[in-house]
Amino acid sequence: VKLVKDLDRDICGRDVLVVEDIVDSGMTLSYIIKKEFAQRGAASVRIATLLDKPARRRVELDVDYSCFVIPDAFVVGYGLDYDEKYRNLPDIGVLHPRIYTK
Repeated sequence: VKLVKDLDRDICGRDVLVVEDIVDSGMTLSYIIKKEFAQRGAASVRIATLLDKPARRRVELDVDYSCFVIPDAFVVGYGLDYDEKYRNLPDIGVLHPRIYTK
């Protein structure tokens, strides 16, 4: 994980809520929570996500708040994209595999 922008505030002793669009493998969140936030002394860390895809988890990670649990499918729309496309769709949908497999 490469941090491009660091936190603007000290989180020591504070409760932190990480808000995500989608939680997939959990690799990045796990690193940030266990390495960065824990070392910086966060009192607690919770995860909230619009979409939770537990079938793709590669690490143990608990999502505290999720709007929708989804199957292992490639989703686009409502800000989620594939190759910089489909981000502006007003709904979230499953991208057909013929689009991203060659």
